[in-house]
Amino acid sequence: MASPSKPRSPFGCFVISITLVHFIASITSLGTCQSLVEESSTSDDTNTKAFFIFGDSTVDSGNNNYIDTVPENRANYKPYGQNGYFKEPTGRFSDGRVIVDFIGEYEKLPLVPAFLQPNADYTNGVNFASGGAGVLAETNQGMVIDLPTQLRNFEEVRVSLSEKLGEKKAKELISEAIYFISIGSNDYMGGYLGNPKMQESYNPEQYVGMVIGNLTQAIQVLYEKGARKFGFLSLSPLGCLPALRALNSKSDKGGCFEAASALAQAHNHALSSVLKSLEQILEGFKYSNSNFYDWLQERISNPTNHGFKDGINACCGSGAYGGVFSCGGTKEVEDYELCENVGDYVWWDSFHPTEKIHEQFAKTLWNGPHSSVGPYNLKRLFSNIKVIKARTIADVVDRQETGEQGIFQQ
Repeated sequence: MASPSKPRSPFGCFVISITLVHFIASITSLGTCQSLVEESSTSDDTNTKAFFIFGDSTVDSGNNNYIDTVPENRANYKPYGQNGYFKEPTGRFSDGRVIVDFIGEYEKLPLVPAFLQPNADYTNGVNFASGGAGVLAETNQGMVIDLPTQLRNFEEVRVSLSEKLGEKKAKELISEAIYFISIGSNDYMGGYLGNPKMQESYNPEQYVGMVIGNLTQAIQVLYEKGARKFGFLSLSPLGCLPALRALNSKSDKGGCFEAASALAQAHNHALSSVLKSLEQILEGFKYSNSNFYDWLQERISNPTNHGFKDGINACCGSGAYGGVFSCGGTKEVEDYELCENVGDYVWWDSFHPTEKIHEQFAKTLWNGPHSSVGPYNLKRLFSNIKVIKARTIADVVDRQETGEQGIFQQ
């Protein structure tokens, strides 16, 4: 990944280019109809399933335990993991499990190991995520495993699987695996809002374009290595995290830090557009995405409707809203408070939700309806989606002439 350079247009040349390619691909598909297919979802339990995870603290399962970093980027100490699911704190930024643990459980996979975990078996997938990581290598540089490095680690695993399973079987595993990506928050919170120099170099629109451009490049790198099925955790309303709510000048009235939330929304909208384009351009590319922003905002605003009592304050932390990131007492501020019943809270610490939120959203991503998650949910992606018939223009014309609904009709 190249170092950031100032784009020549508000969203950078990348988004303009992708739109042009999308237009060309659409015209080409009208002539060949090769991408217009019927699909059937069948499951072959004899095949080895794999789950590869890339991202930040939302899905880190302990990689940061093995790198030289600051205490804020680690969670391998109490009270993290306090709910007893794991025997001891694992490095997950939660009171227990995180979203990818539940997804793996629903697919009946063994617990997916952290890439840096000693003697880890990669046959059913690997978790490359790192707390504090960003899409851009410059975000928390030197203290995290950034996304470009995570991609290089994946290549190492791919080679290892080829040596262990043989080239053919490894290639099949890679192509059928799910690639789950949850990253971007740190680029906006620390990488932009916490970086005056970056704000001087880029306006918000330019910066979002740069992050999205680099994220799309990462998706394309994985695609070129054989990845075809992707899952995405879109960004949350960042300004409503307890840490950022406490920074808001109107925090005494409970208001969120709107500048952060606006960046998250812009990122989500841009990513959604890019994914739709990639689905048209890249043969066999399939994905699952969801509106995590509104989904979580609803639980923050109306916690009692979803089994919570508090959608604003952190269970573990100090200061206003528990927004001082002191959970565990290992950081600059050592004193912290811990709530009595974690299940009542949306937020576990100043930045991260509770296991209960992770589980609820995992269920939505796993088998939620098309109105909530799409174009596929993760349960469908994990099944073997196979093309059974490619239609031609003649097929479409025949159906329209006989009064059937054609595939170009709305």
